[in-house]
Amino acid sequence: MATPYALIVLEDIRSTQDEAIARAQQAPVLVVAARQSAGRGRFGRRWETAPRAMAASLAVRPSGWQTAEFSRLSLVAALAGRSALGEGVACKWPNDLVREDSKLAGLLLEASSDLVVIGLGVNLWWPHPPAGFGSLFETDPGPDAAVDLAARWCDELLARIEGGPEDWGREEYRRVCQTIGRAIQWQPDGAGVARDVDGAGRLVVETGLGDIRLSSGEVWEVR
Repeated sequence: MATPYALIVLEDIRSTQDEAIARAQQAPVLVVAARQSAGRGRFGRRWETAPRAMAASLAVRPSGWQTAEFSRLSLVAALAGRSALGEGVACKWPNDLVREDSKLAGLLLEASSDLVVIGLGVNLWWPHPPAGFGSLFETDPGPDAAVDLAARWCDELLARIEGGPEDWGREEYRRVCQTIGRAIQWQPDGAGVARDVDGAGRLVVETGLGDIRLSSGEVWEVR
């Protein structure tokens, strides 16, 4: 049975994350907007958005999940986003969805006590995107596309959350994560080759000093 949730649709908003936090209840709440004036990415960075975009944030209290396990939900949300966006989309650890190395979407997870707010921002249509960015559609899909996409993502994400922290989708994520096998760098001065994603959602990286495990909450940027 699908998890019921409240759906809030707004045209313009400062931040879907902030709105979802303000409207959080015991049951999940999904806030969807076409435009954000103060949208943010990880570590408070400003989120660059396309002319036709979707911003969605889900406030949820994950039953059966411990606080220490919440970081895995960023990867769970990425898998749900990939399912909603369709074929040809890959995950870039820890919080991006890409197609042919062009970023289509980004995720943001914020947690406080038992409340988790997971944001998904998608470039739906962007005629002339900056280098490294792309869009889901080649032509403008119209205003209804944002809510439809957000609902598909939310349904998939809530179903996956119900599966619990041990069955979060590690094997699936490993198959669709384009970061694995690549030489990467991360700020401030890290470098190595990504080899795996472990059961806790950490990136296993081979370095000259041996293997290390990177947590998404500790890494500023992977490239």
